[in-house]
Amino acid sequence: MGLIGQLFSIMFGSGSNVVKDTAEVFRENAEAGAVREAMLRSDALAQYSREFAQPKRGVFDALMDAINRLPRPLMALGTIGLFVSAMTDPVWFGERMQGIALVPEPLWWILGAVISFYFGARHQLKGQEFQTLIGQSLGRLPQARRNATAINGLSGGALTPGKADTAHDATLTQQTSAREDNLALNDWRNPMAGR
Repeated sequence: MGLIGQLFSIMFGSGSNVVKDTAEVFRENAEAGAVREAMLRSDALAQYSREFAQPKRGVFDALMDAINRLPRPLMALGTIGLFVSAMTDPVWFGERMQGIALVPEPLWWILGAVISFYFGARHQLKGQEFQTLIGQSLGRLPQARRNATAINGLSGGALTPGKADTAHDATLTQQTSAREDNLALNDWRNPMAGR
């Protein structure tokens, strides 16, 4: 037992494992690899968070963002308010509309230009984002077609309409290929023939 005990202590004992150390030359230690992978992911996330972190904003920036978000809701709520005021106090509403009628036409043009630029810039930004998404979708189209073809091939062509497979039966092939004389279908194809 002494010789076997010494052999095992050489291989597995004395603080180092010869079999484990030898195996790790040819195959990665899974536990150590998982630790390295977790550290890599953690470091990558930390780098991204530093890269995309918003700089500390001041009171002025926050105020400007708040003011920038006001026009659309104020215009919508103001329009609804005009409808409500027209129903509740038509005389008051009529007086205000007479005041609006006195606004000179060039001032309306300026207002229209300001609103157009404000909403136009946002529309252009959203339109460009939409075009980018469409481009990405179109880039995936060839792969989608290949996948659909592969799926259709797996089903034996069942997704493609066509004639039934008649194999080597000549009579059945002739029956499926022969054109039937359907009077209702003929009348539908040529409405003047029935008269």
